[in-house]
Amino acid sequence: MVTLKDGNIPSEEEVKKKNRGMEGMVAARTGISHIDGENGRLFYRGLDINDLAANSTFEETTALLWYGKLPTRRQLERFQEKFAENRLIPNDVISILLSLPKKTTPMGVLRTAVSVMATYDPDEGDNSLEANVNKSVRLTASMPTVVAAWERIRNGLWPVTPSTELSHAANFLYMLTNRVPTETEAKVLDTALILHADHGLNASTFAARVTASTLSNLHSSITSAIGTLKGPLHGGANEQVMRMLLEVGDVDRVDQYMEGAFAAKKKIMGFGHRVYKADDPRASWLQKLSKQLGESTGNTRWYEMSERIRKLVQAQRTLPVNVDFYSASLYYTLGIPLDLFTPIFAISRVSGWTAHVYEQYSDNRLIRPTSEYIGPEDVPYVPLDERE
Repeated sequence: MVTLKDGNIPSEEEVKKKNRGMEGMVAARTGISHIDGENGRLFYRGLDINDLAANSTFEETTALLWYGKLPTRRQLERFQEKFAENRLIPNDVISILLSLPKKTTPMGVLRTAVSVMATYDPDEGDNSLEANVNKSVRLTASMPTVVAAWERIRNGLWPVTPSTELSHAANFLYMLTNRVPTETEAKVLDTALILHADHGLNASTFAARVTASTLSNLHSSITSAIGTLKGPLHGGANEQVMRMLLEVGDVDRVDQYMEGAFAAKKKIMGFGHRVYKADDPRASWLQKLSKQLGESTGNTRWYEMSERIRKLVQAQRTLPVNVDFYSASLYYTLGIPLDLFTPIFAISRVSGWTAHVYEQYSDNRLIRPTSEYIGPEDVPYVPLDERE
């Protein structure tokens, strides 16, 4: 919303600037998540993200997003069972992964696999809420299997069959490494998945809702969301943070590196956010988790470097830390390859994407914004032989 200053109507230039990227414009009404950017708070279905990160699990948080309230013990147990039962992906999808060039990006693989898996879903042609929840269970349960399978395939290894005994987060790490993770490793990833599960009308969520508004099916909506997240202005910032940490190399080199970065006016990834004016509440949790994991593994270097960089940046610029900054050191310490950072984002955010698809279907109107034409008017058609 453009506000009036001193009772004056805003200029055309002010309106254009405010509306770039639809900033500040309300494009949907939602009961799924709420961001209080001024105070650095985030809520899922009215529950504070701090309470969920401290007490919940990814499976329980997903149930909250889909059903609107926390499940009972029996409901949660059944929900977890359904997740475990749907982790396998069709053999034909594995065959497709085996046929892809090894240079294919993990996000490209995930986008392709989700699109293909639609054709194997028994509820593909049914757009009822019950069918869409069933499709969402299958998608959310199997997307980690796709990502882990591709990581092993591209390294000449056979995919690890998913476990039905481990949690969602622990199973992903198990499929990735063929090793049951420690309790700390599983817990920090589980919390990270909770923190990434939903975040208002971000670009990928908006893409999912636009696709759903055409009454295309759920898999198409999630494919749109993955394609949007694949862009470096949405996903991938934590990968760039880690590349910076690797370039710096050691805590003793941070000050010199940052001095050069400031002098060159280099953009430091992991700071600033379109919505938050205070620190991103998810970043505070990821900071704690990165420290905890570093201490448990005996490798605090990446956390210590991140802490020093944060202090130097915030001494120079009033920029809040965002969710990407500490997730970089967390994922790297877990042994996760850099180009899997964004797929992990998708593995989590699919729970929010699907919740938004249900919401869009429930009160649908085709999303069709208008545009302002700025091109030439009344241009005459010039015959082909007369053109210069």
